[in-house]
Amino acid sequence: MAAEVVVVGSCMTDLVSLTTRLPRAGETILGHKFFIGFGGKGANQCVQSARLGAKTSLICKVGKDSFGNDYVENLKKNGISTAFVGQTADAATGTASIIVNSEVKTLFNPAPALADLDPQFYTHSDIFCCNETEAEILTGIPVGNLEDAGKVGRMLLERGCKLVIVTLGAEGCMMISVEEAIPKHVPAGKVRAMDTTGAGDSFVGALAFYLAYYPKLSMEEMIRNSNYVASVSVQAAGAQSSYPYRKDLPQNLF
Repeated sequence: MAAEVVVVGSCMTDLVSLTTRLPRAGETILGHKFFIGFGGKGANQCVQSARLGAKTSLICKVGKDSFGNDYVENLKKNGISTAFVGQTADAATGTASIIVNSEVKTLFNPAPALADLDPQFYTHSDIFCCNETEAEILTGIPVGNLEDAGKVGRMLLERGCKLVIVTLGAEGCMMISVEEAIPKHVPAGKVRAMDTTGAGDSFVGALAFYLAYYPKLSMEEMIRNSNYVASVSVQAAGAQSSYPYRKDLPQNLF
């Protein structure tokens, strides 16, 4: 059976040091914990989608080294097809990701964002999803509130986007589309965050899952559910290690 969610993006090994504060330039400080984790925008989104139950495939390239070997095994353990995961001795992987569902809808997450992003990414994306930082880089508009996010959304629609989602961390998301040109706020539930690393990828991965498996849901419902999944991820440490499985989530999300 073909994959329902296909992700094109990066695989990165996270080398995480926990300290009481950041070091100054040239300073050595003691850390109290170190761990190696699996990250990368594309892989994170793919893992979250897979853990919710999606049949997924990742298109990426990793190094021909111990980290690369470990990553391929990590993908397999998460039930992700590695048929299109390549290994190379002399090239690095990318970080921007495009997610395609079974209806060939394209969900584009411009990470890392480029001020001179190719205009085709706007016009060829069914859903364009960026966070506050990416939004500012793309449009020059600092996003400090919902009104700012709405301005960003309108500008991106003018560039050819069909539907824009601006993620706002603890405040949830703003959505705007060609069909519904008035910005709409989709709030997130309040939780005590431990680590927000990879939360945006958790959101995008969950959204890809709902697009592929629950296409009859309204976009607002998909975003609300994805907000919930991402809010669970911030309550544990790490990126992929914090991503919830379907069995651990309220069944009314499905």
